[in-house]
Amino acid sequence: MLPTATADEAARQEFAKSLKGFVQSTLLPGLTPVYNTRVSAAFEKEHDRKPQNRRDIRNGMVKDAYFQHYAATNRIAQELLWESVNVSVDRQLPELIERARELSAGTKAELRIPEGFVPPRYVTAFDIHCMPGGYCSEVAKDDVSVGALYDRGVFLYAMGYTGPDNDDMGRSVCNYLRRHAPDFKPRRILDMGCTVGHSTLPYKEYFPEAEVWGIDVGVPCVRYAHARAAGMGLEVNFAAMNAEETTFEDGYFDLVVSHILLHETSGKAMPRVFAEAHRVLAPGGMMIHADLPPFDLMDPFTQFILDNETWYNNEPFWGAMRDMDQIALAEKVGFDRAAVKFDTAPMAVMEFAAQADGYSQQAAEDVAEREFTAGEFAPGGGWEVLIAHKADAAALAA
Repeated sequence: MLPTATADEAARQEFAKSLKGFVQSTLLPGLTPVYNTRVSAAFEKEHDRKPQNRRDIRNGMVKDAYFQHYAATNRIAQELLWESVNVSVDRQLPELIERARELSAGTKAELRIPEGFVPPRYVTAFDIHCMPGGYCSEVAKDDVSVGALYDRGVFLYAMGYTGPDNDDMGRSVCNYLRRHAPDFKPRRILDMGCTVGHSTLPYKEYFPEAEVWGIDVGVPCVRYAHARAAGMGLEVNFAAMNAEETTFEDGYFDLVVSHILLHETSGKAMPRVFAEAHRVLAPGGMMIHADLPPFDLMDPFTQFILDNETWYNNEPFWGAMRDMDQIALAEKVGFDRAAVKFDTAPMAVMEFAAQADGYSQQAAEDVAEREFTAGEFAPGGGWEVLIAHKADAAALAA
């Protein structure tokens, strides 16, 4: 389903990806000495106290020319990467739409797009990630343009760190399940906020007998996801549906997952997503949300670094979500607090690289427990996962 780039388009895309890499590996590390050598001292002189949190640090850093240079270059790189892909998509849109129709028609997997479906305003009010059109814009009948844009653009945004199919997060969670729950064999799996199905497909690969569903509020993304899965030889069902209120019956799924969904919802929506996950889970089922680590797990300067998406990349809930007590939230919707925890799922792509030296459980743990290094796509080389088990029938009876 990917558009084919001309030589010039491919060169522009590679430049955009390389510029993102330069910002991460070369400009970003320079923020630490800038803060330590001049910004912190200037803040203390002005306020008669040291910076105490990420907001204090930001108030000092935004006045510094080096930070301004970093932030501007980072934003320019983000806009360039989308533009470099958009040219390919626009040029081939009629062919992409027709290809999607053919692929979707050739699979037994279901595609549900309710007539008159209305996505939530927290998704449509602005272009998340600065991606032109956001997740929901349609410019033609049976449109798939923003799906194609997202598919290729995410690879550039992640600088290749999520693998050639952008599926590292889903693969990482599947690997985690294989290590920590080897006997868990879900019959039905729901991926909330699947976008184009990057992280959905690994669940069908790892659990081939399972009925797998991906849902999202972006209709063109869901349409693209269905065709993309068919093109990759996998029968996965997709639907335009809001994770806050799905149409699935109570207890239908054994596993409910999401991947970087929560920080793109809202303060009102996120509790509803948790409640809906609990409702559609069967007794003994598992909820796993792979997203960003809570801010209380890191120092204020790292919080400041990772909160820049809130300010410069159209992700307003990015920081607020990380301040929420997600374990308490899970407990409030019905999960037993003792059955809720945070853990780290090491990046599958990094585990794959570790195999060159001989894979082992210790190697995986070493990858997961490293400190955040500037230039890495995921802090510490692993994805933060919130895991909650729904009590089984025996426990509920007791």
